[in-house]
Amino acid sequence: MDFGFSAEAQDFRREVLAFLDDYRGSDGYFHRGVDAWRTLKEVYRELGARGWLSLSWPTEFGGAGLPPVYEFILWDEMAYARVARPPMGSGLVAKALMAHGSPDQIERFLPALRAGTRNFCLGYSEPEAGSDLGGVRTRAVVQDDRYRIDGAKCWTSNAHWADDVWLLARTGELSDRSRGLSVFIVPLDTPGVTVSPIPTFDGGRLNEVRFDGVEVPAANRVGAENRGWEVVSSALAVERHVQFPPKRVRRDLEDLIAWVHAVGLDEQPSVRQRLAELGSKVLEVQALSLALLDEIDAGEPSAVAAAYHKLAGTLACQDIGRAAMEFGSPEALVSGTDVEFLWRQAILETIGGGTSEVMRGLIARRALGLEAAG
Repeated sequence: MDFGFSAEAQDFRREVLAFLDDYRGSDGYFHRGVDAWRTLKEVYRELGARGWLSLSWPTEFGGAGLPPVYEFILWDEMAYARVARPPMGSGLVAKALMAHGSPDQIERFLPALRAGTRNFCLGYSEPEAGSDLGGVRTRAVVQDDRYRIDGAKCWTSNAHWADDVWLLARTGELSDRSRGLSVFIVPLDTPGVTVSPIPTFDGGRLNEVRFDGVEVPAANRVGAENRGWEVVSSALAVERHVQFPPKRVRRDLEDLIAWVHAVGLDEQPSVRQRLAELGSKVLEVQALSLALLDEIDAGEPSAVAAAYHKLAGTLACQDIGRAAMEFGSPEALVSGTDVEFLWRQAILETIGGGTSEVMRGLIARRALGLEAAG
């Protein structure tokens, strides 16, 4: 598919493809290998050395000041090669610090984030609150020039190898909902922080992160107290175009097609028809991603476009994984095979980055106006 990008952007794509030649097969995108994160950290350092983790950062913060299409191309090709997802540090965290961080925080954290030498995980979801961030219960209580933090986060990706957690904690009352939250940077080696594994359905690892009397300096609070929702929301708004790259879905379909040929199902009319239907869904995901990119590039509100894109992408991944089982080959049901993994991983993908239920609710409220009608 010709995205119609500029000659300069296409030149950049060729640079990315050349870079990826050294990392194909590392599978840092899915973390299927126990030590995949070690190569992933190396990839981030190499990207940082090339200035590719700060492509769209403003020049005053040490970035290249390029339009978002360059980030889109980078992470689209990274997803297709199954090498890496965008790091939270140089994306969400860095851009939030640029908008809400103090001069001290910008000086302390941005150079390492730009270089890819400091890695973050997100401390948002909780055992009782789930993905309802307005119900966060992890509490941060101010004591002189420090905060004492108690509580737990769960389903936290990458906490077992990250350096810091971007923590959303309650500094107001529970009844305040999102108006009583603050954001903190907490080093994961701080006394009182415990990281425990949560095995996932696709063979990967998430984590529970507990905070028992953890003390952090007030200088690590990002933005004003009880204004954390603004920090979180603004950070998500500028990262939507790289969170679910369309070539990740295209690669799933291509892997399925290769498997269909390998097991001799490619001449069955019903199989060929199903693959054609899936191809149409992949093209739909690509089109929605470009519409989202266009809105972000124009500086327009993009939450609805992002929801449409995320929902279509994750449903397409599920349909692709399910198709292998529908075709009737026993290999699709054997744990550990590549084609069976497509199905298991698609379920996790549907939850990560905003569940399908959350995406449908956002579309219903903002695009269809059903909140007022209800």
